[in-house]
Amino acid sequence: MGQHIRWQAIITFTGIALTLAVLIFLTFSRTTVIVSETGGTYIEAVAGRPQFINPLLAQFNQIDQDLATLIFNGLTKIDETGEIVPDLAKGWEVSEDGLSYLFQLRDDIRWQDGRLFAADDVIFTIELMQSADFPGSPELQELWQMVTVEKIDPYTIRFGLPTALPTFLNFTTIGILPTHQFKNSTASELLDHPFNLAPIGTGPFKIDTINAEFAHLSANRFYNGSEPRLDAIEFRFYPSPQEVLTAYEQKEVLGGAIPTVAEPIARKIKSLNLYHASISSYVLVYFNLQDEENIPFLQEFELRQALGYGLNRQTLIDQAVYGSGVPTANPILPWSWAYNAAQPEPEFDPERARALLGRIGWTDDDDDGIRERGDIRLAFTLLAPADPVKIAVANEIGRQWGELGVEVTVEIVEAQLGERLQQHDYQVALAELSFFGDPDPYALWHASQIEGGQNFAGWDNHRVSTLLEEARTVTDRGHRNDFYFEFQRIFADEVPALILYQPIFTYGVSNQVYDVQLSPMVIPGDRFRNIADWYMVSERTIQKELQLHEANE
Repeated sequence: MGQHIRWQAIITFTGIALTLAVLIFLTFSRTTVIVSETGGTYIEAVAGRPQFINPLLAQFNQIDQDLATLIFNGLTKIDETGEIVPDLAKGWEVSEDGLSYLFQLRDDIRWQDGRLFAADDVIFTIELMQSADFPGSPELQELWQMVTVEKIDPYTIRFGLPTALPTFLNFTTIGILPTHQFKNSTASELLDHPFNLAPIGTGPFKIDTINAEFAHLSANRFYNGSEPRLDAIEFRFYPSPQEVLTAYEQKEVLGGAIPTVAEPIARKIKSLNLYHASISSYVLVYFNLQDEENIPFLQEFELRQALGYGLNRQTLIDQAVYGSGVPTANPILPWSWAYNAAQPEPEFDPERARALLGRIGWTDDDDDGIRERGDIRLAFTLLAPADPVKIAVANEIGRQWGELGVEVTVEIVEAQLGERLQQHDYQVALAELSFFGDPDPYALWHASQIEGGQNFAGWDNHRVSTLLEEARTVTDRGHRNDFYFEFQRIFADEVPALILYQPIFTYGVSNQVYDVQLSPMVIPGDRFRNIADWYMVSERTIQKELQLHEANE
């Protein structure tokens, strides 16, 4: 009897083992997939608070720009390759002389309150920016004040320019406002208008609730584009960028932009996917070429060349920027069609730097570690903004140049860096420049922009100014490149500034959110470029069963 029981136990155990084996076989012979469904709210932490959710006023606040990206559209937009492409416009035609732009508008667009979009909305938006009382960016006002706007019919408008301006299309990316929401409001009333916290746009998401703690946006049911899979997006506001990662760790949010200083910590969080994309900007060091009295030696291009040879950009990025940058020395960004890939990049060559310094008379005869020429020490102050990463960059630059025998004193500026640059009130300065659309560098390096403009280095090169003027008179890219390629060659020879690196934007998103993609970005708001594809709710399904179901259909 006992033996019979033992055999039954053995047979039972064998049956269980065979069943498990079959189940394991079935499990591994079939592949599971994730099938997307519509729904869910993506919650993101952002540093700061909104002020003006209005595309005409959003240039000075990153959160305003982020929200405007989701809520509004322009006539055009910039794609991931830096090209201007249609948005609210179907397309446009440019006259041969470059003075007239005829835009055909889409007639299938509705505002988020259901009203139809039309040419009157575009004209109203432009007239606000043209107003003498416009409280937004002076650059926008100055540009649009010299442009005439003509309504041809409800869905056709013509812009007229006094002179050819290849960068004009850049300005057509500005978000358009609904004229019916403003009634008889004037530009002077924009700052206090209730629209700024209850905006109505044409974009994929609309504001439902906003307060000091968060902004809740839901999918726009009138949106005439790819329908978002997410039901909603919520922004939660925090006092500083450093608190963004803390909010994720405490499970308050599902993602956010990762500050450069926090990236080493973010890399260790297994549930956080990190996405990286280059930003359309570069960090550079300006030399003040206008202050010949106090720093006459900086006027010598050989000295500036030597400082370039003595700078290791990759080490700078690794040590001060946590690897979040791409070395570049060209004043035209690499993604641009105007970039000359054949232009030689300066190499880190400290021996060449030392030899060049010695050849132009800078030696350390008293062995104090600092070079002199006569009774002048090779010393200057490096201005840097009060940002942890920029401070680290400035200190690393000072360390590297110190090895050449250059004495660098880093001065941190809490505010008014732009004002000091414009007034040429500095010796050497660390800054960051942003770009979008057309690569025209006229505003940055033309001699006419030294006083009151953005030629902060004060570079007065007649040949360069002529090249940049002539490039604005033609629309053919091949012809324009002839001018821009020569500009890049002269820039490399004279070194009015040292371009250091192109920053990398790091975006952390929970692994519960799928299909997030980042491509080269003009502004941080471009992280939402493919927001319609993001999804959160999913189910796992046996692939073979799916295939069988599809076959039966």
